[in-house]
Amino acid sequence: MGLHEQDMAASRPGDVEQTAGAKEEFGWTGFYMEMANKLLTFRKRRGELIEGIHEIASDVDCLSILRDKLADGTIVPLRDICPFTTIGIFNRGITLANQRLLAGRLARLLGVSEAVPQTFNGIPYLNNLGSRFFAYSKERGEDDIDVLWDVFAKAIDLADSDGNADPDGNTVAEDAFRAAYDEAISRRNVKWNLSIGLYWTRPWFFPPLDSPSRIYIEKYCGIHIEYPSSGCCNAEKYLEVRNKLAEQFRKPDSSIKSFPALSFAAYAGEQAIPTQKAASVVPDMQPAVSAVSAADASGSYDVERILEEGCFVSREKLEMMLARWRNKKNLILQGPPGTGKTWLARRLAYALMGERNDGRLRAVQFHPTLSYEDFIRGWRPAGEGRLTLCDGPFLEMADMAGKSPDKVHVILIEEINRGNPAQIFGEMLTLLEADKRTPDAALELAYRRADGERVYLPPNLYIIGTMNIADRSLALVDLALRRRFTFMELEPVFSDAWRGWVHAHCGVPKDELERIGKKLEELNKVIAGKAGLGPQYRVGHSYVTPSADSKIENAGEWFRQIVVTEIGPLLDEYWHDSPDEALAAKKLLLE
Repeated sequence: MGLHEQDMAASRPGDVEQTAGAKEEFGWTGFYMEMANKLLTFRKRRGELIEGIHEIASDVDCLSILRDKLADGTIVPLRDICPFTTIGIFNRGITLANQRLLAGRLARLLGVSEAVPQTFNGIPYLNNLGSRFFAYSKERGEDDIDVLWDVFAKAIDLADSDGNADPDGNTVAEDAFRAAYDEAISRRNVKWNLSIGLYWTRPWFFPPLDSPSRIYIEKYCGIHIEYPSSGCCNAEKYLEVRNKLAEQFRKPDSSIKSFPALSFAAYAGEQAIPTQKAASVVPDMQPAVSAVSAADASGSYDVERILEEGCFVSREKLEMMLARWRNKKNLILQGPPGTGKTWLARRLAYALMGERNDGRLRAVQFHPTLSYEDFIRGWRPAGEGRLTLCDGPFLEMADMAGKSPDKVHVILIEEINRGNPAQIFGEMLTLLEADKRTPDAALELAYRRADGERVYLPPNLYIIGTMNIADRSLALVDLALRRRFTFMELEPVFSDAWRGWVHAHCGVPKDELERIGKKLEELNKVIAGKAGLGPQYRVGHSYVTPSADSKIENAGEWFRQIVVTEIGPLLDEYWHDSPDEALAAKKLLLE
C-alpha cells in the first residue's frame, strides 16, 4: 500500500491552518523544514559542517556529544556527524534559552533565513544521555553515518514528491525511502529516535513515534503499532501508521488534525478523541481500546489505571501533573491530611514509568535528624574501627538511572519538608534543575571518591515528594527548593466519583456516602474559615475511603468508629485550646 496523493495532502500545512489554526501555534515548523533543506546541502561538505559545529561548541560550551572514542579508548573531537544528530544539538533536555541560542547559531552556520522559534510546542526531545544517532567510532560501522544521511535525503524526497504512484500504489520516492529507513534502523543507536528525526525534518508529513506519542496513538487514536520486542517498527509499519493517522485527521469529529498537534497532545496529556465517543468517531477504535486495557492488566500503567484504582482527581489534572513532572523533573504533592498524597505519588511514578515496577522506584522519608551523609554520601562504620565512604539512597538511584538511560527511575520523598532540604541535598540541590542534568553541569561532592570526581544527575531520574503543610512542626519550604520543584495541590474530594468507587468496591450504600460526604464538607467549611486554621487543615477523603478489598457491613458504625478513633483526635489537636469547639465539631459528624 503506497502513500497516495490524498494521504499526503491531508497533512500539508494549509489544511491544518484552516482547521486548527496551527500556523501560529506550530510556527516552528517552517524553521525546522528550512534547516533540513539547508542541512542537506552539506551532505558532501561534512568537514565544513562539523568544523562549524565545533566552533559553536567552543562558545556555548554545552555540546558534550561532540566527542568520539577510538578503539583504544582515546577521547578525540568528533570528525563526522549525521543530520539528525546535528538538529538534535538543540533538541535535547536543555533550557529554552540555550535551545534558542543553539538553534540560532546553527541556523547562521547553515544559512537559514526563517526566524528562530520562540516556542517549541509539539517537539519531542532526545535524552541527553543518548542524543547521538550513531555510536562511537570504535563501535560503529564505516558507513553508519552515510546511511543516516541517505535516509534523511530520501525522507525529504518522499515528503516533497508529487505523489505519482505506479499501478501497485507505490512511488519511486516511497520505495527508496523504505529501503533507506530499514537500512538505518539496522544500525547501532538507531531505533525509535529515527522517527523523531524524520518528524523534525518534515513535521507535517512524518509522525514521531517516541514513547509518549506511541502511547497516545495506541490509546486515544486506536491504532496499534506493530514492532518486534527487540527494536522498532520497520518502514512498512511506520508508513502504515502514518497513513492511518492521516485518514483520522480528515474526519470531521477528530480533534487532532496534524502530526504537530498529535505530538503536542501526547506530551501535554490531552485526549485526541474522547473515550466516550470512541466507537462512534472511529469505527475500529473499540478493539484497539480493548487491546490497550488488556495490556494494562498485564503490566503497563497509565492515568486510566490510577483512576480505576480509586483516584478521585480529574483525568485532566492527573495528565497535567504528569506533563509538568516530565518537564520540571521534580514534583511535590501538597495538601491537607488525608488527601492521598503518598498513595497518588506512587501511582504517578508508575504512570511516568509506564509500568508498575518497584525496582525503579525508591521511597524514603525525610525527618529532622536526616543528614546529607545519610541521603547523599558519607562515612559509615565498616567494622574493626574503620570507616568506609558509602553512597546514600539518592546517589544509588542516580547510578541506577545512569546505567539505564532509556528507563524512568523515581525517588519518592515522603514528608519532604520535615527535614532541612538545603542541608540534606547540599550541592545536589543545584543539580536537581532540569537544565543541569548534563555532564557540563557536573559538580564536586562534599565527599569525593577521587580527586576531580564530578557528579551530575541523569535526566531520567525523577523526584516526587509529598508535603503536609498543616503540620505545625514544619517550617516553610526553603525557597531554593521551591524554585526547583513544581507544586500540585490535592483537595478533599467527596464527589460522585468517590461515592461510586466506595459503593462498588466496599458495598457502602450511596445514600450513606452522600450523608457522610455532606457532613465532612460542612466540617471542612468550618475549619477553612477558622482563624488559626484554614483550608490546609481540612479533613481529606482518605479517612473514609476503605481499601478495595474491604466490605463494610454496617456503614453507620464504620463511620462512627472512624470519627471516634481518627477524625475526632485530629479535631482535638486542631482545637487544643478550645475543647468545646472540638466537641461541637465531633457532634456534627455523629448526629
